[in-house]
Amino acid sequence: MSASVRNADNRSVERWRWLFYVALAFAGALLTFVGARAQQKTSDDATFRKLIDEYCAAWSTGTADAPAKFYAKDNGLVFYDVAPFAYHSWKEYHEGVQKEFLEGASEIKLTAGKDLKVTRRGMIAWTTVPMHLMEKSKDGKTSESARDVQDAAVLLERGTGLSLQAMEKPLRAVAL
Repeated sequence: MSASVRNADNRSVERWRWLFYVALAFAGALLTFVGARAQQKTSDDATFRKLIDEYCAAWSTGTADAPAKFYAKDNGLVFYDVAPFAYHSWKEYHEGVQKEFLEGASEIKLTAGKDLKVTRRGMIAWTTVPMHLMEKSKDGKTSESARDVQDAAVLLERGTGLSLQAMEKPLRAVAL
């Protein structure tokens, strides 16, 4: 075999070796990206589970002041709930919920189900979760099963964290 044929063979082997290393580096980068994405989803699920549980605990205090920290209060936001359905400012929502639901209750307990779904796209996230509301009125009557709902929230990440922009039954406003 002549020297020129050997040199051509060596160049061919070197090209294939270089392509193999590039493919190996690409596969490694892809695996790193997939692993990081899965880790972020796990972290997001835990973050939103904690947020939803804190949100339920705040509403379970029986006052509209406790959950206020979870809600965005920007002008122009509309808050949706079961009755009267739409409130056209945070102040209107706060006063309406206090009057319609909380003043007549001696005890309220809001709990989130296990089936929390979180979808996140950049600074916006939305969640759905089944919720159960137990309400004991001041006259001693207890209402439970009629209040099982599928709750949805739209959250916006701001400098101070997540803020509910919309969340209720079916959608209401909150800050992240």
